[in-house]
Amino acid sequence: MRLLLVSTSTLHGTGYLDHCEGAIASCLAASVSRTVSRVLFVPYAVADRDEYAAKARARFERIGFALDSVHDAREGAARAVEKAEAFFVGGGNTFRLLDALWRNDLVEPIRRRVLAGRPYIGTSAGSNVACPSINTTNDMPIVQPPSFAALNLVPFNINPHYLDPIPGSTHMGETREERIAEFHEVHKRPVVGLREGAWLVVDDATVTLEGSSGARLFRRGQPPREYPSGSRLDFLL
Repeated sequence: MRLLLVSTSTLHGTGYLDHCEGAIASCLAASVSRTVSRVLFVPYAVADRDEYAAKARARFERIGFALDSVHDAREGAARAVEKAEAFFVGGGNTFRLLDALWRNDLVEPIRRRVLAGRPYIGTSAGSNVACPSINTTNDMPIVQPPSFAALNLVPFNINPHYLDPIPGSTHMGETREERIAEFHEVHKRPVVGLREGAWLVVDDATVTLEGSSGARLFRRGQPPREYPSGSRLDFLL
């Protein structure tokens, strides 16, 4: 199994997927025994799926990969998933994304294909749904999915776009750290706070933190721990 779980699709000062282009190419090149030439895009996190698919298609073609979108597959979504060489699940609203995956009966088919060796790339919401649940998303529940259970490709949760507490801030709302602490009042799973510019590469039994900004790991009953880029987090599997 090969996963690339990215915090954000656009880093400040760069274009769409620019900061993780090399990681995307590496994921698609190194994941399977045969060459990946086409990627199946899942645009369900955004309302205008045609526009989103066009944007992703243009970007992947610049990297050297053709891209089809599951939302307009002529053979139907289920058949497109079964034929897919690799998956790219884009960001947007995590609740809208997961709702569409459940309502199109794609949760188990995508999970099965990825566990069988098809590469999976997620950004933001796409990284959230790779986890057991979407309980650590930052998004508003604009729709109600049939379940918060997600693809369960990794046994931990991710908080994309993780923001550190700002010293001296007068903001009285909860910090991201406090929100994750609330999650751990109910759940035991570790949570990886992925900062902007960071991503995880999961390759069978290994997890490597890459990118420019590092991450913060939260575990129930333990103080948060900082990890820099290049760290191995295999113990999370």
